[in-house]
Amino acid sequence: MCRPGDAAFVQPVAYSAAPVMPGTAPASLYVGDLDPAVTEAMLFEVFNMVGPVASIRVCRDAVTRRSLGYGYVNYMNVADAERALESLNYTPIRGTPVRIMWSNRDPTIRRSGTGNIFIKNLHTSIDHKALHDTFSAFGNILSCKIAMDGDRSRGYGFVHYETMEMAENAIKHVNGMLLNDQQVYVGLHVSKKERMSKIEEQRAKFTNIYVKNIDGSVDQQAFEDMFAAFGPYTSCVLMVDEEGKSKEFGFVNYEHHEDARRAVEEMHETDINGKQLYVGRAQKKAEREEELRRQYEKIREEKLSKYQGVNLYIKNLDESIDDEKLRQEFSVFGVITSAKVMLDDKTNVSKGFGFVCFSNPDEATKAVTEMNGRMIAGKPIYVALAQRKEVRRAQLAAQMQQRAFRAQQQQQAMMPGGYPAAPIFYPPGAVPPQARGFYPPQAQMMGRPRWAAPGQPPIPGQPGFPQQPGMPQQYPVARGRGAGYKYTPNARNAPGQAGAAPIPNGAAAVPGRPVLNAATLASLPVEQQKRTLGEALFPLVQTHAGQAAGKVTGMLLEMDNGELLHLLESPEALSGKVAEAIAALEEHLRAQQEAQQEA
Repeated sequence: MCRPGDAAFVQPVAYSAAPVMPGTAPASLYVGDLDPAVTEAMLFEVFNMVGPVASIRVCRDAVTRRSLGYGYVNYMNVADAERALESLNYTPIRGTPVRIMWSNRDPTIRRSGTGNIFIKNLHTSIDHKALHDTFSAFGNILSCKIAMDGDRSRGYGFVHYETMEMAENAIKHVNGMLLNDQQVYVGLHVSKKERMSKIEEQRAKFTNIYVKNIDGSVDQQAFEDMFAAFGPYTSCVLMVDEEGKSKEFGFVNYEHHEDARRAVEEMHETDINGKQLYVGRAQKKAEREEELRRQYEKIREEKLSKYQGVNLYIKNLDESIDDEKLRQEFSVFGVITSAKVMLDDKTNVSKGFGFVCFSNPDEATKAVTEMNGRMIAGKPIYVALAQRKEVRRAQLAAQMQQRAFRAQQQQQAMMPGGYPAAPIFYPPGAVPPQARGFYPPQAQMMGRPRWAAPGQPPIPGQPGFPQQPGMPQQYPVARGRGAGYKYTPNARNAPGQAGAAPIPNGAAAVPGRPVLNAATLASLPVEQQKRTLGEALFPLVQTHAGQAAGKVTGMLLEMDNGELLHLLESPEALSGKVAEAIAALEEHLRAQQEAQQEA
C-alpha cells in the first residue's frame, strides 16, 4: 500500500460513508491497468454499484502527482468485494479494461512464484478476460495478464493460481491444446534468474564449434581431416561462396561435448599455413551481440575508472580559447595528459566547453579548487570533475527525491501528533479507517501551491506568494556577455564599478531595483539568495519546461550560486541544464513505473 515518503503517495479526497457494522470483515481489492485520467471519484461510481465502499485510493507519484496506473478499493465486507471481483474484472473504465485482484500486502507471496504458470503462442485476439475465462475452470485465479506491446498482445501471458495443485491441473489440461486455432504451450513460470542459470549450464555443454581465419588453400577434405582426430562428429562444413571459393570459416558439430571442448583447447590459435586459427563455441547472433556489448561496457568502465578523478570539465570558455591556451592555463597545477576544446562540427567554432585530463587526482582537485570561477579572456569559467550524462541525471533525480522527502517530513511535523489525515478517498458517510482499526494511520502531503515543487522558492505573482515587508523584489537579469563580468562568490563587482555586467537589451533596470549580479546577490542575506535566484530563474525555465518549470527550477537551485548566475547570463547553458533536468525527471518516472510493474 502507499505510505508517506513512497513514490506512490497520494493526496486525499475526503468523503465519508456508513460506518462498518460490528462483525463484518473489511476487504481490499487491487485495481490495476488504470487509465492515467481515472480518479477516485470515477472508481467510486463504478465500485459503489456493487456494495458500500469504505475507501478508495489511486496511487500517484509524489513529485509529478501523475497516476501510477493502479489503486485500491476497500469494501465494508468480503461478500461485496467478491461480487466486485466477479462482475467488474476487466470492465472498461475510460476505455481501458481494469484488472482486479485481491490486495496482498505480503510481497513474498507474490514474488515466490508458487502457482504461477506461463502461456505462450497465444493468438493476438486473446485478451485478459478471454485468458481469465479459459483458465478459471481449473481453480481460483489471483492474477491473470497478457503481455502487451501498446495495444497489441505479445503472444504470451501469465496466470497465478492460489495453489500449486491448481496450476498443475491447468498445465495438464491446456498444454498443447488449440486456442483460436493456435497450439499453446503452458508450463510453470520460471524466473529470469533461473532461466539464465539453465542457459549458462547448457552453453557450458556445447558440441558445436566455430572455426575462422582458415587459410584459403584449405579445402573441405583438409578441413575434415583437421578436426576428425578429436572424435566422431555429426557435421563438418567449410563455408564456400557461389563459385566454390572458401569463405575462410566453418563449423564442426561433435557427438560429445568432451570432444568439442578438446578441439577448442588444442586447435585454438594453431598456425595453419601462416594464419592463426580461431576456434571457439558456436554462438547465435543475439548471443554474439550480447557478448560484444558486455565487452564494450567493460572496456568503457575500465576507461572511466582510469580517468576517474583526473578528468575535468570546463565550460563558459571564450571563443578565443583553443586547445593550446587551455593547456597553458591549467599546466601550472601538474602534468596534463590531454586538453581539448570542443568544436562545432559545421562551423569549427568553440562550443564554449572542453576537458582537461591530469596525470593524478591530487593535481585535478587542486585545479578545480583554484580555477573554478577564475576569469579567462574576460569570462569566469566553471570547472568541475567530468561526469557521465547518466550519472548527472541520476544525481538530479536523487536530489529531487530527497527534497520531496524532506518537504513531507517538515509538513508531517507541523500536524498535531505527527500524523496528518489519511491519504484516502472516503465515500459519503465513511468513518476513517484508523478509527475502525482497519488501516494504521498514514501521513499525507500538506497542500502546497500548484506552482511550487518541494524545496522550490515561491514565485512572485503566483497565488500564495508571501509578500513580506523588506523582501527583495524580483530583479531584472543581466544576460549580456560583457567583458570582465564576475559572478563567482569570491568576486564582487559593485554597480557602476569597472568590470560590472552591462544591462542587456530587454532587461533594462527598473528605477530603485538593482540588476541581479554577483554584487547584488552577495549583498543579500544568505537565506534570501536562493529565493532571489529562484524568482529570476522561474520565468526563464518556464519557457523551456512549461508545466514542469516548478520542479525543474527546484532541481536547478541545488547548484552553486555562481553557476546559477551563469545560467541567467547564458541562454544556451540554461537550455542545456533544463534539458538535463527534464531528462532526469522522465527517467525517474520510468524507473518508478518499472518498479511498480515488477512488484
